Amino acid sequence: MRSSVAAIAAVLALSAPALTPAVALAAPAAKSDAAPSIDTMKRLVKELSSDAYEGRAPGTVGEEKTLALLTAEFERLGLKPGNKGSWFQDVPLVEITAKNVSPLSFTGGKAPVTAAYGPEMVIGTYRTTQPRIEVKDSPVVFVGYGINAPEKGWNDYAGLDVKGKTVLILVNDPDYQTPGLTGPFNGRAMTYYGRWTYKFEEAARQGAAAAIIIHDTEPAAYGWNVVQSSWTGSQHVADNPGGNADQSAAIGWIQKDKAAALFADAGLNLNQQMAAAKQKGFKAVPLGAIKANVSFDNDLRKHASKNVVALLPGKTRPDEYVLYSAHWDHLGHCQAAPDGDDICNGAVDNATGTAALVALAQANVKAGPSDRSQVFLAVTGEESGLLGSAYYGDNPVFPFSKTVGGVNMDALSVAGLAKNVVVIGKGKSQLDAYLDRALGAQGRVATLEPTPEKGYYYRSDHFSFAKHGLPMLYFEGGEDLVKGGTAAGMAAAEDYTEHRYHGPKDEYDPNWDWTGVAADLKLYYDVGRALANTTDWPNWVDGDEFRAIRDKDSTGK
Repeated sequence: MRSSVAAIAAVLALSAPALTPAVALAAPAAKSDAAPSIDTMKRLVKELSSDAYEGRAPGTVGEEKTLALLTAEFERLGLKPGNKGSWFQDVPLVEITAKNVSPLSFTGGKAPVTAAYGPEMVIGTYRTTQPRIEVKDSPVVFVGYGINAPEKGWNDYAGLDVKGKTVLILVNDPDYQTPGLTGPFNGRAMTYYGRWTYKFEEAARQGAAAAIIIHDTEPAAYGWNVVQSSWTGSQHVADNPGGNADQSAAIGWIQKDKAAALFADAGLNLNQQMAAAKQKGFKAVPLGAIKANVSFDNDLRKHASKNVVALLPGKTRPDEYVLYSAHWDHLGHCQAAPDGDDICNGAVDNATGTAALVALAQANVKAGPSDRSQVFLAVTGEESGLLGSAYYGDNPVFPFSKTVGGVNMDALSVAGLAKNVVVIGKGKSQLDAYLDRALGAQGRVATLEPTPEKGYYYRSDHFSFAKHGLPMLYFEGGEDLVKGGTAAGMAAAEDYTEHRYHGPKDEYDPNWDWTGVAADLKLYYDVGRALANTTDWPNWVDGDEFRAIRDKDSTGK
């Protein structure tokens, strides 16, 4: 398979293969051969990831510039403000900046163990009305993976009262090292129980004063550098009623070697305890007389960040909608690189996805109106825990009962054209059939995630919509590159994760290979366009966790 853009155009001209019978697809619209512009992509990614945007953190000048750019682009294309005449949906947030952070110290063992803020531990809070947090002489308990899953007969908190205590938690699921996709928690495929967000949620439900996750690179899927850059500096939390007073006072991470020293101080072996925690029936282990202590002050600022909502009205069924989503935000100023650069520009993550929204809107305008309306949603606060998409999910501008489905775009691959795409959540919904058709026209294939233990399904904005029953297709450029094969693709992915992901070096590079982006954007376009011109309402497959929600809410059939 050739890797030039011309070759891609050639395979796109081929007729599509027979479809999977999961769902009937509409015939392509008359002008559905429009291709999203790579020139538009290059221009916007370069602009959005420039230092002038200061890393696009919510509530900063970077947000102001991003919103101004996106609305100007959508208005120029002739799209309509999507939220009752406004381009924006306000997302109430609280910016929390920790300062005067003490070390996380553990006393009462053989000798004090202290973890320094930044290189050895990170700490913060979800509480939005407390200018000072202090955890003092809090008993410490190791709760294994911190999971309470009644449907699986698994409860790491069984018979345990952790009110006022500090819990130490392992990241991922107990069976993440199990080959294949079998096991109490789906083996290598992470469940939501494995995500750090769940760990803190459950610790709060149990009444823990503090919840600390033990970082381990393999099950976390990223190194300490990512934790440090993501969890230091200003953080953003949803501005909920009650100020999140029901959450643990302190939440954070600790380096594994520092945790090992703490366990040894209590006369325990961390590796042995980690092995025990993988077994059903594991009982939480108090760390004897050891007490945790940490304190920090918070600068608190309430503000309304914004989702951008642009509408391209449909011609025959304008009250039915197809949704395109991507997050516009990134980390802003972050942990500086050795050269002093402290702006996390977020060029790949996610200036590429943000630019794709504009490029796809542009292509659809060029192709002419579709039957259904198309919504282009650029959300805020993804890097802080999917905050903007979660807010839209709870407060949809366009009812989910009238939204047929859509696509989510996050960090498009600039490593070159791949023979495959990796579908996050492959096999969950009938949208797979739409993608298979578009892939067939390109002579490419969809494959399962090569690293399901990383839990990508729960790490981007499509998850916020899935929880409300809306099928969303999310895929990434594959690792089987035309130039270099799987070895080259894996090397490129590992290099990005180690050296650029959530760091200051995720910057625009004029030497990027855009052939893969061109092919993947055409897939997003073809899938979205087909959805916009069919009368069908794709659903989740039978037995999927989100099927019942969709069946209850959808007006589809």
